[in-house]
Amino acid sequence: MLKKLFLSLLVLILIGAGVAAFAWQQFNRYMTSPLALEEPIESYIVERGRSFNGLLQDLEKQGVISQPLFVKVYARMNQLGNKIKAGEYYIDKDLTPIALLDKFVVGDSVQHSFTIVEGHTFKQVKQALANNDVLEQTLQGKSDAEILKLIGAKENHPEGLFLAETYQLVRGTSDLDLLKRSYKALEAELEQSWAGKAENLPYKSPYEVLIMASIVEKETAVPAERPKIAGVFIKRMQIGMRLQTDPTVIYGMGDDYKGNIRRKDLRKPTAYNTYTIDGLPPTPIAMVGRDAIQASLHPEIGRALYFVARGDGSHYFSSSLKEHNRAVRDYQLRRKEAYRSTPEK
Repeated sequence: MLKKLFLSLLVLILIGAGVAAFAWQQFNRYMTSPLALEEPIESYIVERGRSFNGLLQDLEKQGVISQPLFVKVYARMNQLGNKIKAGEYYIDKDLTPIALLDKFVVGDSVQHSFTIVEGHTFKQVKQALANNDVLEQTLQGKSDAEILKLIGAKENHPEGLFLAETYQLVRGTSDLDLLKRSYKALEAELEQSWAGKAENLPYKSPYEVLIMASIVEKETAVPAERPKIAGVFIKRMQIGMRLQTDPTVIYGMGDDYKGNIRRKDLRKPTAYNTYTIDGLPPTPIAMVGRDAIQASLHPEIGRALYFVARGDGSHYFSSSLKEHNRAVRDYQLRRKEAYRSTPEK
């Protein structure tokens, strides 16, 4: 009797071991096999505060996983349940459930980009921010003064305070956080560049460099020309000549600018009209990139005091007014159909 009982118990143990071995095999096979997806999921959102059980239920509902119990067991074995990070994720169909959990744990979320364009005004930057559906919108209805206060800026005018470049970000980043990041990037760039500036430049502060860089940015989009353009304006400042640059006139006109500058616009005094004021305008007139800052701090100062757009995006530089007037006749007054004042993109 005892022998039969022992044999029965042994059989049960063996059966249990076999079942356990089979279950373990199925568990390992599932967790290390690709997900059963026909196509990748471009954007899967793990919401902040979502429970792990809720996440598993949604993944099963979306057809990402078919064995949520296996995934739950694996997560519990490795203490991953409370380590999942909120975010937007790209789920490739070749991922295994283990790799998917790893992606959630390390926060390998989808990266988006936002570009602050060289030469754009703050008004244009705000519009681009408002049109971006990846960003969390927090600045709607806020004045420029309120925005400056929120980012901790010491300046009183927002123009030119945000470094023009492309920023990587994740969905849900706020428009304010992006501006803070860009403002700090500009501060760091100006501080570092100011320390290595060329000698005998007419700037009293890094902010004046920023003003000059914004003018350079608006005058040319040809990288090789920026130092030469900066050199022309610096040479004018050094000899007491007014800058006489159209982009400052346009900026000072604001909404009155309709695409054309008239003679009376050049004569009408504004704080930004460099045909009527001496030296630099009071603030930058656009966003700038690193190249314009470097050009303004390391200008190519030669004999040129004038330049005119050729019509192909580049400029002709002159050292005398007579030569400049001749260039204006050649390149401006005899425009061809293909004329353009900025380079082709």
